[in-house]
Amino acid sequence: MENVLQGFKERIVAAATDGKTLRIVGGGSKDWYGNRLRGATLATGAYSGIVSYEPTELVVTARCGTPLAEIEAALAQNNQMLAFEPPHFGAAATIGGMVASGLSGPRRQAVGAVRDFVLGAVLMDGKGEVLHFGGQVMKNVAGYDVSRVMAGALGTLGLLLEVSVKVLPRPVAETTLRFHLYQTEAIRRLNEWGGQPLPISASAWEAGVLLLRLSGAAAAVAAARKKLGGDDLGSAEILWDDLREQRGAFFDGDLPLWRLSLPSTAAPLTLRGEQLIEWGGAQRWLKSDAPAATIRAAAEQAGGHATLFRGGDKQLGVFHPLSPTLATLHRNLKAEFDPAGIFNPGRLYADM
Repeated sequence: MENVLQGFKERIVAAATDGKTLRIVGGGSKDWYGNRLRGATLATGAYSGIVSYEPTELVVTARCGTPLAEIEAALAQNNQMLAFEPPHFGAAATIGGMVASGLSGPRRQAVGAVRDFVLGAVLMDGKGEVLHFGGQVMKNVAGYDVSRVMAGALGTLGLLLEVSVKVLPRPVAETTLRFHLYQTEAIRRLNEWGGQPLPISASAWEAGVLLLRLSGAAAAVAAARKKLGGDDLGSAEILWDDLREQRGAFFDGDLPLWRLSLPSTAAPLTLRGEQLIEWGGAQRWLKSDAPAATIRAAAEQAGGHATLFRGGDKQLGVFHPLSPTLATLHRNLKAEFDPAGIFNPGRLYADM
């Protein structure tokens, strides 16, 4: 692996010297996410393998090119999981891409996002230097925030070489309940239930149907099922896997797909198109050909922001415009880790 690292360093130093740019690619399963790809390809697939896995410590450390499927298979042997249910969007998905994209699945509403599980990271910066942040336990906070910054940075700050991630045991029991509710009532109930000690691990509302997943101890799941009512669909693993991977009728078609991040209590948005609501009301998917300015204005008015997730005109900018303060912070981080601006230029914002 030292030869692979040396190869990475040589490519990075040469790019900085020659004024060239590089785009980091793992499995390529999320190349469509973010703004237009630019730069020569820097492939990470050769830098692969689980470095360490301590089931009793609930932590796994792996190189950036390690397939997510390989990691999840190793965890499954010990009845453990990546609790935030990262979407793969393809068989070639890697742990480096998982962190770089910062995307989480249905269970995020209960356990937190990718960044909440990153314990440590090893990064090669824009000078070809290897930097170590964080560690392998939650109480090791040295550089911990820097490690978490890598989640969702889309490789714009450097080449993520290794990452240490906290894992959790799989729940003993799980079941899914179905309710027939209008959107306003579904949002009201989700927030009401969210304030109670119920083992809710995921939720999804679409076209008058609310699905609620319960996870935890068998007694707790049984008690919640009895209290809440609804139609019991069993574990429904395929249903939640399909939602995580965006398989199904809602995600089909050519209309732009928007991801709206809102306060969970926000009222239904009166925007043209179809909506699917997750995370207790905090994540709302919108399929719509409405103008980007209209969608973003509605999200802002509701106290959130909007991302052009798939399709549409990327020249408008995929991510919600930053405030001046946040824009300055982003530029300062970029300048610190990648002073020559060689990594994934414009992938987050066109002017960075």
